[in-house]
Amino acid sequence: MTSGLFISFEGGDGAGKTTQLNRLADWIGQETGREVVRTREPGGTDVGQTLRQVLLHGSDLDPRTEALLFAADRAHHVASLIRPALERGAVVLTDRYLDSSVAYQAGGRALPPQEIEHLSLWATERLLPDLTVLLDLDPRHLAARIGDQPDRLERAGGDFHRRTRQAFLDRAAAAPQRWLVVDAAGERDEIAAVVRRRALALLEARA
Repeated sequence: MTSGLFISFEGGDGAGKTTQLNRLADWIGQETGREVVRTREPGGTDVGQTLRQVLLHGSDLDPRTEALLFAADRAHHVASLIRPALERGAVVLTDRYLDSSVAYQAGGRALPPQEIEHLSLWATERLLPDLTVLLDLDPRHLAARIGDQPDRLERAGGDFHRRTRQAFLDRAAAAPQRWLVVDAAGERDEIAAVVRRRALALLEARA
């Protein structure tokens, strides 16, 4: 049990996760005065920065190696940053978490989803977010939203990204109490307002 609040942002590349995470973080800090920790996967720690370079900008990896490296990053991320912050009562917002591994390595790479999920649950001692915001974006918008130098996953192709999107939607449908699905093609202000309402309900419940 923790005294903090844990919210993850998920979705395909270019869906606006970082933008909406930062907007929610600013709002929570201004409205509540609570400590807000912003982080991401991979790369939320010094070890994670090294793994991020390997995973997103290094040479091609086979799917199982990729899955294990993401799990290793997540284990260290939770143990060294997320869990300590939650225990001192902070609100932790992360750009990607466990569900990305299931969507990308199981949905996209076609590894067994139960194995990928069990691997991350073991790595994190079964820590799940209180709320997961899925910014749902049709992969046909990807080319217009990513930069001129796409990373390994952004270059994976249309079929890969369609499978990944469906995996996210399937997970959200299976656990609606944890997920909030928002159309990422909508106006940024409207998206932020929807996310704030759900986060406010959680904050008030915890208060």
